[in-house]
Amino acid sequence: MSTAPSISLLGTTALLFEAPGGMNLPSQQRIWALAREAERWPEVREAVPGMNNLMLSFTRAPRQLDALRMRLCEAWDVATALPREGRIVELPVVYGGEGGPHMADVMAHTGLGIDAIVELHSTPLYPVYALGSHPGYCYLGGMDPRIATPRRKVPVLSIPGGAVSIGGAQTGVSASAGPSGWNTIGTTSMVFFDPAQDPPAMLQPGDMIRFRVEGIVR
Repeated sequence: MSTAPSISLLGTTALLFEAPGGMNLPSQQRIWALAREAERWPEVREAVPGMNNLMLSFTRAPRQLDALRMRLCEAWDVATALPREGRIVELPVVYGGEGGPHMADVMAHTGLGIDAIVELHSTPLYPVYALGSHPGYCYLGGMDPRIATPRRKVPVLSIPGGAVSIGGAQTGVSASAGPSGWNTIGTTSMVFFDPAQDPPAMLQPGDMIRFRVEGIVR
């Protein structure tokens, strides 16, 4: 596994910095620290943390790319984990049934029964690593590896907002209706994005999610 960051162009006015190593909270906290540092640079328009990566957009196309790459790598080398004291938000979830159409697939892959899957999924306190994919969607860390299930070979054309799903080693909750390649195991009534609110996204990086079992439909 590479120990050096990867930096690539996104069009002419953005860069993607990808941290080395796997996804974990200390590494993500360093991404948050790097974002805070980079957004102070005068040429940077926006610093957007992703899952183990950081996108920088610029007011104009950067001219000295090699110097910019070196500056980013140096900033990463000295970045220390930046904890965020966010909120703990409890989400009521109904597992299985029509709102969890892929629960059977997760059971088949893991060899676990529905009660064990629900217990393993609802026990952790999940940190919000980043927002992305669609407005209000949270990338979460901390899922128990025993319920990790590969993404679906054929994506579903549309899942509703509030769908609780597993994709690989991660879990997440859809903030709005749309296509998905993840395995939906339940649903919540929580609203994650409201353009009339400030900020419009209910959750921010550093917040924590706990799934509360509201019911299990077998």
